[in-house]
Amino acid sequence: MRTEIQTFVDIRRQLHRIPEPGYAEFKTQRFLLDRIGELPQHRIEVRTWRTGILVKVKGTDPQFTFGYRADMDGLPIEEDTSYKFRSEHPGFMHACGHDMHMAIGLGVLTHFVEREMADDLIVIFQPAEEGPGGAKPMLESEELRGWLPEQIVALHIAPEYPAGTIATRPGILFANTSELFIDLIGKGGHAAYPHRANDMVVAAAHLLVQLQSIVSRNVNPLDSAVVTVGKIEGGTKQNIIAEKSRLEGTIRTLSADTMQLVKQRIEALVRGTEASFECTAHIDYGSNYRQVYNEEQITREFMEWLGTSGHARLIECSEAMTGEDFGYFLESIPGFMFWLGVDTPYGLHHAKLEPSEQAIPVAIYAVTDYFRWKSDRLRSGGDTA
Repeated sequence: MRTEIQTFVDIRRQLHRIPEPGYAEFKTQRFLLDRIGELPQHRIEVRTWRTGILVKVKGTDPQFTFGYRADMDGLPIEEDTSYKFRSEHPGFMHACGHDMHMAIGLGVLTHFVEREMADDLIVIFQPAEEGPGGAKPMLESEELRGWLPEQIVALHIAPEYPAGTIATRPGILFANTSELFIDLIGKGGHAAYPHRANDMVVAAAHLLVQLQSIVSRNVNPLDSAVVTVGKIEGGTKQNIIAEKSRLEGTIRTLSADTMQLVKQRIEALVRGTEASFECTAHIDYGSNYRQVYNEEQITREFMEWLGTSGHARLIECSEAMTGEDFGYFLESIPGFMFWLGVDTPYGLHHAKLEPSEQAIPVAIYAVTDYFRWKSDRLRSGGDTA
């Protein structure tokens, strides 16, 4: 068994070398298809959707279909780890753990190909989680519509928890999220004649400060929301008044209603900026992700099972402002996501992220044994969820 687990550690390292952006995971897809092709083929069916992959493992007497989802894409980050297997793609890195998610997915897939289960399993390798969002269009695809599972599970690595830990909670786990891009267009000119121009650097500065008032003055203090502007651009030279400026940021809320409220306030402030600075503004919300809402009965059942399984230390965690497009799956299919502890001081999306590979067998054993337990429980009449 130790040799078998090392296989998936090695797979994770190979995947770590080839991070690719959303819908461009061509090497990643080829690598996964090659590994899947090495498995006995008589009990599996394989479909592709864009750069994603769907694999069905046929049960011996299927009455139910389970699903496991793993995301595939990397991030535009220059790697700064101590690994000997660092990214071979300059400017890209698996800094969110998707290499581990895929390796675990292959581990789950391999287990059920080699060790039969009565029910069917669909393993979903989903592209473009980091953007522009692959979950929603994949769910709407013909390839997946005919194979929709009746319960679905996914995980996400968690740097703050030690290896050997799984953390989750019933109900909302991750926030609603939206990208935010605001372009301001005015009139440029010479720095010596500011009265002849409409300065978009000044306009952007005023708008930036006003945006920070939304959470503090418009959102209920008992609710939670974040409006962060992470990038601002404007101007070309120190003595030229800027004709254009651009603000780029993110919105995160724990309720859909609050997301709508925040966007309404952003739009009102932008209209005010147009009037105040005699400029034109354009708002683009980019990718929008639904909240990750764990089905309460199924999640509580999993937590009770995990607490007695001996596979991991269970923590009932708080909700997080993290965004994940797995929320679209949970909107359509009952299931849950959990945090997998990987014990590293560097957070998600950090160039130095080095998750503990000891977490790989923890996840494989937990997911496979849970699916097998749940399949037996459904057949015994112990649960119909």
